[in-house]
Amino acid sequence: MMNALKIFSQLGSGMLVSIEIFVITLVFSLPLGLLVSFGRMSKITPLRWIVKAYISIMRGTPLMLQLMVVYFGPFYLFGIKLSTSYRIIAVMIGFVVNYAAYFAEIYRGGIESMPVGQYEAAKILGYTKKQTFFRIIFPQVIRRILPAITNEVITLVKDTSLAFVLAVTEMFTIAKQIAASEASMMPFVTAAIFYYVFNLVVAVGMEKLEKKMNYYH
Repeated sequence: MMNALKIFSQLGSGMLVSIEIFVITLVFSLPLGLLVSFGRMSKITPLRWIVKAYISIMRGTPLMLQLMVVYFGPFYLFGIKLSTSYRIIAVMIGFVVNYAAYFAEIYRGGIESMPVGQYEAAKILGYTKKQTFFRIIFPQVIRRILPAITNEVITLVKDTSLAFVLAVTEMFTIAKQIAASEASMMPFVTAAIFYYVFNLVVAVGMEKLEKKMNYYH
């Protein structure tokens, strides 16, 4: 039976891919989610309904299915042939657009929970709408939504394993390959430890961020 240290070394490349998916998803989906939330709250009815439909589809269908649509869609819909290197790009796109929808609803809930009086007070003080939002409202919104954001981020750590559906060799895929070739459960145990430690680091980091944001309370 292979020891855990040796398995960790074999899983190394897969771990890097999982971390890459995680980081890129957050970097792009968090700001995109904010933009989508603006569209969701827009006074322009067609835009609001289009964004609402997008959010509904992203939240109402499996991420695995969305990844397959992003990868196979260009060929089946437009006849565009893409190289195998597009697999990882498709994974990134699928994750970003999916998580942006979830983050958009979290942002919306936080923004709409803010008292109208704060906007009125800022207007009296001479703040523009942009200044009011980014200097007064948004910092408070971030503090309010951090617990919900944390939950989604933790889910993201585990969802990175779904990249296997497009044959992207992230950590869980490699763990399955090693387990099959060695007839051992140890690769799965090692993978579970990685996911747990990764989530623990995320949870501790977000908790510290919450404490730092306490001055808005």
